[in-house]
Amino acid sequence: MKALEDLGFFCVDNMPVALLPKFMELLAQSGEITKVASVVDVREREFLKAFTPTFSKLKESGSKIELIYLEASDDSLVRRFSETRRRHPLAASDSPIEGLLRERELLSEVKAHADKVIDTTHFTVHQLRDLIKEYFSGPVTDEKMTVNLVSFGYRYGVPSDADLVFDIRFLPNPYFVSSLQWLDGRDEKVKEYVLVKDETKEFLRRFKDFMDYLIPLYWKEGKSYLTVAIGCTGGRHRSVALVEALADGMVSDIVAVRKKHRDIQKP
Repeated sequence: MKALEDLGFFCVDNMPVALLPKFMELLAQSGEITKVASVVDVREREFLKAFTPTFSKLKESGSKIELIYLEASDDSLVRRFSETRRRHPLAASDSPIEGLLRERELLSEVKAHADKVIDTTHFTVHQLRDLIKEYFSGPVTDEKMTVNLVSFGYRYGVPSDADLVFDIRFLPNPYFVSSLQWLDGRDEKVKEYVLVKDETKEFLRRFKDFMDYLIPLYWKEGKSYLTVAIGCTGGRHRSVALVEALADGMVSDIVAVRKKHRDIQKP
């Protein structure tokens, strides 16, 4: 919510679901507030029964509605409750696991309507903030689709928010070249080593054709952003070089590109 507030959203926490349509009507009459974020969670309990008809009504109102659902593994959530020393609101005892199971059951209908599900299991609060800002940093009426290009290392896991994942471990690895081992894919020497290969050139060509085909279809369905993860073994050489090359070649009248090298600083 704080990340969205920083982006100019008017934020409301824990408003009963049934009141949202009236709230949206009042905002529309004011004409001053154009971006609104509202949190829905298990604190609403009985109000959650009204979620589906209320959400459908909001969709039919003509407003641009997007539902982002945040979740995490049971182990991660149990650890978070332990660290904050707070009791789960649905748990009868001090153990949060029974509350978590009940929570997943109550929110299953909300999750079914989600436009995007984000697994925060391996995120720090700062990484989650950055991710939310990446998704919503452009105006709602932006005419361009935002493509987030993320390099990563399979050694550290696939990015949980990726819409598309490409494994480029078939390319020759600069790590095994002594003069390149301790450089990264932003270095011109590493770029030259990776990008000069015939298989790399063919991959870049096919990737561009694939994106040229997909992006208009995603845009037609109302998708405003796309996260594409490019992975190699450690996330330092090949994936970084490819993301750099792809970012330079994808910018157009309909695409805005952001790049992120998730694992470039890891050993």
